Amino acid sequence: MADIMADTETTGGEVSYPLKVTYCGACSMPLEYCEYSTCKDACREWLEKNLPNLAGDIAIGDGGDEKKHQKRGGKGTTSGKGTKKQQEPAKITLQLSARSKNKNVTLVKGLATFGVDLKIASKVFSSKFACGCSVTGADEITIQGDFSDQLFDLIPEKWKQIDEDSIEDLGGEPNKR
Repeated sequence: MADIMADTETTGGEVSYPLKVTYCGACSMPLEYCEYSTCKDACREWLEKNLPNLAGDIAIGDGGDEKKHQKRGGKGTTSGKGTKKQQEPAKITLQLSARSKNKNVTLVKGLATFGVDLKIASKVFSSKFACGCSVTGADEITIQGDFSDQLFDLIPEKWKQIDEDSIEDLGGEPNKR
């Protein structure tokens, strides 16, 4: 790559055109942008070797060892020191939801917080109640039918780590027949 060498002439605040820009032989960017390059060490060596008179005027960073960290935007990370919210006690919620015509579904949320595998729980509910059952969200199971009363007995019986006090019925309006 050919090096174009000349200084920008400024006289009295005016710039003479055409501008003459000196490019780095290592990163192929103008010398002013070498500090943002990924190969700062190579840029500094090239500058000291080929243009020693400009090497003192242009500051190139401390090398490629340290990375510049993002200051704004992106995904934020929390340090975990005092910023944690107090965790509420884990609850399982049962809610009756109305579907079309006279169909009801029972939504079970919060089983995953107790370490229950949702696929296995879905299989247990569908075989016990002889109905359709599916995992519909990250921590939600939909059971076709109104089984909230039976779930109060089945869940603590099947999973010993869950007691009846941690199950909450949010209610809901069943369809009128």
